[in-house]
Amino acid sequence: MSAVLGGVFVGLMVLGAPIAFAMLVAGFVAVWVKPGLSALVVIQNLFSGLDSFPLMAIPFFILAAELMSGGALTDVLLHFAARLVGRHRGGLGHANILTLTFFSGISGSALADAAGPGAMLIRMMKKAGYSDAYAAALTASTAIVGPIIPPSIIMIIYALTDNSVTVTGLFLAGIVPGVLIALSLAVVNHIVSAKRNYRSAPEETLPLTRLFVRALPALLLPFIILGGIHSGVFTPTEASAAAVLYALLVGRFVYGTLQWSMLPAILFRTALMTSSVLFIVATSAVFAWVLTVGQIPQTVAGWIAGMQLSPTMLLLAINVLLLVVGIFIEPLPGVMIMVPILAPLADAAGLNPLHFAIVVIVNLTLGMITPPVGGLLFVTSIVSGVQMGPMVREARPMLVALLIVLALLTFFPVLSTWLPGLLGYRN
Repeated sequence: MSAVLGGVFVGLMVLGAPIAFAMLVAGFVAVWVKPGLSALVVIQNLFSGLDSFPLMAIPFFILAAELMSGGALTDVLLHFAARLVGRHRGGLGHANILTLTFFSGISGSALADAAGPGAMLIRMMKKAGYSDAYAAALTASTAIVGPIIPPSIIMIIYALTDNSVTVTGLFLAGIVPGVLIALSLAVVNHIVSAKRNYRSAPEETLPLTRLFVRALPALLLPFIILGGIHSGVFTPTEASAAAVLYALLVGRFVYGTLQWSMLPAILFRTALMTSSVLFIVATSAVFAWVLTVGQIPQTVAGWIAGMQLSPTMLLLAINVLLLVVGIFIEPLPGVMIMVPILAPLADAAGLNPLHFAIVVIVNLTLGMITPPVGGLLFVTSIVSGVQMGPMVREARPMLVALLIVLALLTFFPVLSTWLPGLLGYRN
């Protein structure tokens, strides 16, 4: 059964089938060849995989990001970021990084960041004289901050997959790693800009204080979400609904750019993105169930445990495994398939659950900018009109910087656990 599951899944992936359909078809075929099992169990697991109250946070966070985008959020954040860092060499690249970092505190999705504000930032960098491929590569690399800084769709899925961590703990644990990723890319941008003489951003005429006040309503949203959850005012799912209300009020009555006539298109985009995310979650649940029935997690766990690796060596081995897996599988199905297998091993080795979770999430997210399946590369290529080859070449130094950050997160657990521990969250 497990051999059929893996063979059909890999075969469909090689043929170019979308990963969600590959997992669903592989699950159906694996169940079909197993005597005594009905295909109805696949349907049951499809729906049971979605039968979770925390999953309701996903459409609300996506809708909040869409409402903020409709409310001219990207333009406001870009002007503020350009005023902060735009005067330095490669300033528009720095403004790109800072704007997407700000936006990551609202969207929770790397693909949404790349397709929305990322597309506008690429056009601005092109006009300022930056290489097309470099602008696209920097945007794709920076967009991975989206799932790291809260709110994060991947973290919600992870917490549902591993009961040893909470959504709030993961949200807090992602802040420092997200900032480190942004800083590492800023260093790369500075070096490249100095070498190629990329200039600063156009001079902002408005004073910094005025730009900050204008951007403050947008910047407050992540603090409202985390503050409300931490203080017990609402749960993570309720926080997502509060974020929608806040985004609607800010876009319509503070910025005044969100028109009621825009809502049908915003709701349509939200429904489309939500359905694609939840379909992956449902098919991943089927795939994970077949793996469990086939005793794959227990077999792998026993094999690795028999190697008697130290906690550090175990984490390094898991890193290598996930880097390979992330090349072929998107982060959401990667979390749902790999975490049930690897989390018990990490727990048995005494690794901190939050530390391990952040390493897994960052690791799998890096796969979004590595070919051949890298989702961010495809999305950024489409919105920028840049071919994949030149963009991948430009992204190499950025990928090296991100791997260095991954190494720091691996060897220094405090980078992930300090902030949650400070606020009283151990998991």
